[in-house]
Amino acid sequence: MSGRFLPLGVVHHRIVFGTRDAAGGEDLVVLVHAERLPTEILTSNHRNTWAKAYNNLIKDKTNKESVRTIEKSIFTVCLDAPIPRVSDDVYKSRVAAQMLHGGGSRWNSGNRWFDKTLQFIVAEDGSCGLVYEHAPSEGPPIVALLDHIVEYTKKPELVRSPMVPLPMPKKLRFNITPEIKNDIEHAKQNLNIMVQDLDIKVTVFHQFGKNFPKSEKISPDAFIQIALQLAYYRMYGELCSTYESASLRMFRLGRTDTIRSASMDVLKFVQSMSDEKIQGQEKAELLRRATQTHRSYTDMAIRGNAIDRHLLGLKLQAIEDLVSIPELFMDTAYAVAMHFNLSTSQVPAKTDCVMCFGPVVPDGYGICYNPMEDHINIAVSALNSCSETNAARMAHYLKEALLDMQLLLQSNPRSKL
Repeated sequence: MSGRFLPLGVVHHRIVFGTRDAAGGEDLVVLVHAERLPTEILTSNHRNTWAKAYNNLIKDKTNKESVRTIEKSIFTVCLDAPIPRVSDDVYKSRVAAQMLHGGGSRWNSGNRWFDKTLQFIVAEDGSCGLVYEHAPSEGPPIVALLDHIVEYTKKPELVRSPMVPLPMPKKLRFNITPEIKNDIEHAKQNLNIMVQDLDIKVTVFHQFGKNFPKSEKISPDAFIQIALQLAYYRMYGELCSTYESASLRMFRLGRTDTIRSASMDVLKFVQSMSDEKIQGQEKAELLRRATQTHRSYTDMAIRGNAIDRHLLGLKLQAIEDLVSIPELFMDTAYAVAMHFNLSTSQVPAKTDCVMCFGPVVPDGYGICYNPMEDHINIAVSALNSCSETNAARMAHYLKEALLDMQLLLQSNPRSKL
């Protein structure tokens, strides 16, 4: 089915496996990899463009029924074509890109319904993962679900489930009109530009994991965040506005606030690392103080005492009430503070995996990490269109920073007195 040319007016289809149970559970939608005119690729468009294409699409009764079936499904399973084989080191990064966007219209991007909260992806070459739409959920509950699934698959089937008759799989059909074809072609062009622009580097730091910072009585997350600051400072000679996601799950309907990793204590530490006049013991103490400051701000953020969501609420309230925007939000300093060159997130999992996402500003990085016991899984993204950023270079400097910080603490142990 895949790869063949579909002339105008021909029916384009996908497979959906019916999985309705006695309680009326929803269908499970299975997408089988991209064709020449994949309707699904429309979901990759900017939301305003997709909204217009959506209205065009559902004018047809058959299309509307197929779209509704996909929308009502609890999740989709994407059965992808294999991606080109490369070296093991590059393969991890290639798979990450595959899970994030599908590799472009020539590969598997047309095999996604990007509006779905959850899509499980399995490719012919054995690579697998998932992609999720961020609006309903943060990363940790998705990873908790992933951990549960992985653990469940390891258990032997002790009790055979009762056989419940399921409806036969059915094809979802789409009638491709010239207008829809035009929308699809534009979506393919836009998506391919974005795919080509995104550079992702997945790396595994093997020298140590969260066990080392713990042995030093330092938060592993704080340790990695300070390493990110050191890496960025060594690359650019300055610190930058840094976003780390803080979960507000202790609050009803809580989502996130911002942990701002750049601080005066961090600045003092990273500057000391290039100052030969400062002794190792003092540098080690500056490092410990920087990690404590980060841990303190993290505690504030998860308790609802950070600044960013509060300020955002005030700004949006002013806009909603049609009053003049407070001067604070028009200040250059505020714009700089909100320009997150480092957008980061720790998404710890029991499963040996890593999440990835793109940068939030054109000249920035998107960095996600999963600290395991004895290694750290790291994904770094940047845009190829920016000459000032480089994902592989950032990953290299981050590894060096982690090693230098380990050596510093080991060479300058704290007095036991």
